[in-house]
Amino acid sequence: MATLSRRGFLVAGAALGLAPLPAYAGTRPPHGPFGRYGSPAARLTATTLYVDPRGRGDFTTVQAAVNAAGGTGYTLVLAPGVYRETVAVAAPEMSWIGASEDPRDVVVVYDNAAGTPRPDGSGTYGTSGSATTLIRSDGFTARWITFANDWLRADHPGVSGTQAVAVKVQGDRAAFHHCRFLGHQDTLYADSAALGVFARQYYAHCHVEGDVDFVFGRATAVFAHCHFRTLDRTDLAAAPYGFVFAPSTAGANPLGYLVTRSRVSSEAPDAHYKLARPWVPSSDPTARPMLTVRDTWLGPGIDAAAPYANMSNSFPWQQQRFAEYRNTGPGAEITDPANRPQLTEEQAESATRAAYLGDWAPWKKC
Repeated sequence: MATLSRRGFLVAGAALGLAPLPAYAGTRPPHGPFGRYGSPAARLTATTLYVDPRGRGDFTTVQAAVNAAGGTGYTLVLAPGVYRETVAVAAPEMSWIGASEDPRDVVVVYDNAAGTPRPDGSGTYGTSGSATTLIRSDGFTARWITFANDWLRADHPGVSGTQAVAVKVQGDRAAFHHCRFLGHQDTLYADSAALGVFARQYYAHCHVEGDVDFVFGRATAVFAHCHFRTLDRTDLAAAPYGFVFAPSTAGANPLGYLVTRSRVSSEAPDAHYKLARPWVPSSDPTARPMLTVRDTWLGPGIDAAAPYANMSNSFPWQQQRFAEYRNTGPGAEITDPANRPQLTEEQAESATRAAYLGDWAPWKKC
């Protein structure tokens, strides 16, 4: 596979964990590039669009297919390939399906960072503008897709805005099943459209990796059976290397992030990562970040003695809503109870995906 970027873990496909593109030898495979999802000649429904970078679908880019979706309820079936582009979705109730049913085969990737200059000279992209994929609409669903941002600090030593978002999700009822989110700083921006907008999100059997605040935002989000992977860093000589979560719960979203039955592993040395720090944006000093991690394995990369830290001393983490329940692993060892707030059994009864997501139960549609 051709090189995707210069970054350490996003080079030449294999290091990214991508399966190589199928060797079709210039001909269509026996079941076509879209597998059991048919083809443009024998489509599933009138609202199914097929995307294939090799030209065997309705469109060769994801954004072109998104633009062509004429209303509510469109499904995009993505053939295996690397889609190097930025994508913005506004159409409601849209679904993306990776045709091979392996997220390593279908990669939507770009390399903008917050400090990247805009081509028109109007300044830099900023954190939100750096997103490879932006989901504005309600009812979005993705299965078997990799969302990535392969901007690398080492390639841009003069850039101070190193936030580089793989996907920013603002809509309500956004569900991701068996997806991968790859980046370094600010990989997955689980947010809402505004303070007064309610946004519920569900991530099931997903893989998320990065280093600094790589899951962040103010959405009400549930992460079930997910794997969070902290990356090694050669640009720092001492811990901490970064933080897994940086919730900024506020506004219409009374509940923050719930992580359940998941695991956190690391490429970095032991105890070089914090589990979380609270983000209180300057635009909303009323934010009260919330994170609950329960029934989850925390690897040795997490600093068990002091798993939480402050982003600002004006908003200490002890005054936010951080809690744990029945976690296991070396990173979950309680050496000082003051540093590891635990839910009671009664409180844990309210820390469930149903309690967080209300009348929306996306796991029943799997």
